[in-house]
Amino acid sequence: MAETQNLSNEVDVRKAKIEALREMGEIPYKAKYERTCTIKEAREKLGEKVKIAGRVIFKRVMGKFGFMQIRDIDAKIQISVGRNELDEEAYDFYKKMVDIADFVGVEGEVYQTQTGEVTVKAEKVTLLSKTMRPLPEKFHGLTDTETKYRQRYLDIISNEESRKVFLTRSKICSFVRRYLEENGFIEVETPVLQTSVSGASAKPFYTHHNALDIECNLRIATETWLKQCIAAGFDRVFEMGKDFRNEGMDTSHLQEFTQVEWYASYWDFEDNLKFYKDLCISLLKECIGETKVVYQGQEIEFDCDWKRVDYVAEMRKILGFDFLDETNVDDFKKKVVEAGVFSYAELEECKSIRTLIDYIYKRKIRAGIVKPTIIYNYPAILMPLARRNDEDSRIIDAFQVVAGGAEIVKAYSELVDPKVQRENLEEQLEEKNAGDEEAMDVDEDFLLAMEHGMPPISGLGFGIDRFVQFIYDLPNIRDTVLFPLMR
Repeated sequence: MAETQNLSNEVDVRKAKIEALREMGEIPYKAKYERTCTIKEAREKLGEKVKIAGRVIFKRVMGKFGFMQIRDIDAKIQISVGRNELDEEAYDFYKKMVDIADFVGVEGEVYQTQTGEVTVKAEKVTLLSKTMRPLPEKFHGLTDTETKYRQRYLDIISNEESRKVFLTRSKICSFVRRYLEENGFIEVETPVLQTSVSGASAKPFYTHHNALDIECNLRIATETWLKQCIAAGFDRVFEMGKDFRNEGMDTSHLQEFTQVEWYASYWDFEDNLKFYKDLCISLLKECIGETKVVYQGQEIEFDCDWKRVDYVAEMRKILGFDFLDETNVDDFKKKVVEAGVFSYAELEECKSIRTLIDYIYKRKIRAGIVKPTIIYNYPAILMPLARRNDEDSRIIDAFQVVAGGAEIVKAYSELVDPKVQRENLEEQLEEKNAGDEEAMDVDEDFLLAMEHGMPPISGLGFGIDRFVQFIYDLPNIRDTVLFPLMR
């Protein structure tokens, strides 16, 4: 209660200052300020005069002299403010009217103090924008998780680690775009509103389109649209954007997330694997300065040979039988329980063979992987849009890269046979009718495009949020998103 009262008093004081400024003829919220450089640039200009601007994050006045610090998103700098440089009226204004959290412009010479601190000797301080509320008392970082998410701007102002995460995230997106474009990929934009649930196995969000009076869903992936671009003649395409999956919340899943997908004509999944590995290593070098990541207490090196694990062979070892022959989910569950792998209670939520296989894989194979590992030879039932293996149609030409128990990326050789694709989607529809909310629809527009012909293709999906969470070992994937949805 006392803290709330103190905040209320502080807000009242600042409101009074804003009114006093107006009565003085001052404009409390200036229209602009002409900087000569950023704070980061100013730190390299010893002996030169600069005009810089930023938010006040520290202020100390000692009689006729004092210091403050101002910062922007990239850097902070110390400002010395004294009567030797400012006249009495200007210094008195600074002392009384400039508070922590205000935005100011500072004009003066850059020098170094006896302790080696780069400082600007203020010859003029201009109040640019008066804040009504103070910054959090513990300026070195917010500790309340809900406040961090609801008021992300305070988290970024006060937390160096958060600033680093979001600046790096921006660099990652920029790097991926640049890398793809340098390798012949063209960026396109595809619809978020769809009339068929397709592109991945996930529960969608639904909405109503008033003008057309039709039910729509938000896309769960860009895959089917990007393949239609390949059919149109684009050899290599990509899209970076939002996908939406109306699934449960946990520390590694978001319902609204950012993903880049790319598709290349005439590639198979091995080509995509090599391309992704080169991209991944180059990205880490560029954006964090090294190829080693510390994740959950373990050092994980990416610039090395990545181990390969055969998904189907490993599952057969765990189960003790050939699970690819299973056609009935209840019979499959019975065999899993008899093998002592899981109990019936643990498998209760698995409504289809697909979800049952995925459940076993995630807990018995993926969870134990630490170093970057290529998981390949997936059961065909898991990915109805992927190409069947030429030697065994029950297996698809696909891979995932897993590290630290987390899926980093997924890719496969694409299915371009319209007959097989229709059969796969019709099987998905049966699963949906049986209660599987993650199954896809029969997307007739996509099938029509495939019937007009597609070349050999390999595509890949790369989640930006999860990758950022991984490289910074963040406890919650919402720590990678500027403004996560809150209840």
